Amino acid sequence: MPQRSTVIRAAAATIAVAIVVVYLIAMFATPNASGLGTHQSLGLPPCSIRVLFGIRCPMCGMTTSWANLVRGQVWAAASASVTGCLLAFYSLYALFLAVQSAVLGMLPSPSQVRTATWVLIGIQLLIVAEWLYRLN
Repeated sequence: MPQRSTVIRAAAATIAVAIVVVYLIAMFATPNASGLGTHQSLGLPPCSIRVLFGIRCPMCGMTTSWANLVRGQVWAAASASVTGCLLAFYSLYALFLAVQSAVLGMLPSPSQVRTATWVLIGIQLLIVAEWLYRLN
């Protein structure tokens, strides 16, 4: 049976790699000037919510936001999705925690976990608020 620190290192490294991969995907996505539909530049289909109901989904604009953000176009990123920007910055904190855990072989401290959890809950609430605002 592997040691606990080895399991933590492997899991944390996997999380870190996954976050980096998401940023790399954002670099390959071509931002859509309309602020929506950037995911289609990656070969994905149109948003099902938009197709079926003609409204934005809560995640509409997120890919565009990230694609603009990795290009340093902060205003365009925020115009597409403010919460997409927040989530991108949050993921940098998650990347920091994952790398820290991978290097040290220890889980983040309870205060780091608590902070990360509350910030993520706040971002999720803001995603819903932004979605409701943009529906009008």
